[in-house]
Amino acid sequence: MATNEKEGAGVSAQNRGSWSAFLKSIASFSGDLSSLTAPPFILSSTSLVEFSSYWAEHPSIFVAPAQESDPKKRALLVLKWFLSTLKQQYASRSEKFGNEKKPLNPFLGELFLGKWEDEAGTTELVSEQVSHHPPVTAYHISNKKHGVYLQGYNAQKASFSRTINVKQIGHAVFAIPAYDETYLITLPNLHIEGLIFGSPFVELNDKTYITSSSGYTAKIDYSGKGWLSGKKNSFTATMYPTGKEKEVLYIITGQWTKTFEITEGAKKGNVIDNYDAEASNTTPLTIAPIEEQDPYESRRAWQKVAAGIAIGDMDITGEEKTKIEEEQRELRRQEKAEGRIWERRYFSLVEDDPVLETLGPVIGLLPEADKTGGIWRFDEAKANAVLSTKTTATEKTELTA
Repeated sequence: MATNEKEGAGVSAQNRGSWSAFLKSIASFSGDLSSLTAPPFILSSTSLVEFSSYWAEHPSIFVAPAQESDPKKRALLVLKWFLSTLKQQYASRSEKFGNEKKPLNPFLGELFLGKWEDEAGTTELVSEQVSHHPPVTAYHISNKKHGVYLQGYNAQKASFSRTINVKQIGHAVFAIPAYDETYLITLPNLHIEGLIFGSPFVELNDKTYITSSSGYTAKIDYSGKGWLSGKKNSFTATMYPTGKEKEVLYIITGQWTKTFEITEGAKKGNVIDNYDAEASNTTPLTIAPIEEQDPYESRRAWQKVAAGIAIGDMDITGEEKTKIEEEQRELRRQEKAEGRIWERRYFSLVEDDPVLETLGPVIGLLPEADKTGGIWRFDEAKANAVLSTKTTATEKTELTA
């Protein structure tokens, strides 16, 4: 075995004992692993509510489908966009830090707001923790210039069986109103590799689907490097007319962290496009300065916890984290005593949804409302009310300045 493949090789000598103890606690734990306390050196200072931003860090690819008049090619561009998000969603943290880190668990009502500004115009993000038990994050991403909208929500269930397995529950809906077109997207399950070496990273498994109201479906099969063969982060995607899986229109193969090729038809060799994830630069997300953020915005709410993690002071980290948790418990007690429920800022529960009812059966997607606290949808009226409140507050500030 090579030196860098020895047990705990990715962990510094002083941390190997706690890493080994953590692995043993995982193996013997029953229940959702998200509640386990990870060793300090594996903690992230980023809240899970921020992960919604990974959907649109390439705004030009995000809006590209709206500029295509052919519905078949539009569906292909939606598939290409989805595949282009995978590297950011599931590998960017291990590339940045050297390994995957455990994110902060968001509190109910936590917000992450921002926007991307580039040649695609302004693309806006709203992400909100809409449920704490079970933990669920909802998001809405919009580019009004090009008329492209994405919304969705997800919960995660982590368990251990030889490795950490994470089932993602929820879905996303990509919409282009100008074409009266929607796409229902399922979320990949994943597992954590490299645990025994102390260098955890995400690998995707099983399959996901994208199916559209225009009559096209894509299936993405994920595979990774096995003991004897295969390449890390590999996949094969096929697109076909809905209900006619054998009539392959396009095939996309490669590695979602590196490059992939798009071939027209079922025969290999007719490459019509390709994508290089390593060479594709992301657009930075712009967020308000911390002092101007709402107290419930993630970076402001967690800033002292993040500072503690940054300097490796777990006493500060623990104290500040406990303060937030106690504040949340007190809010829940007050709500219960007064017979109130927490009012979500940007999202609302819906009893049923036409997109799910129409497209869900095509790919076998069930809402699983009991595991996500219900079906969550972006509420335009709520968002406008928030914007109106912010505008009024700004005007008052300007008048008194």
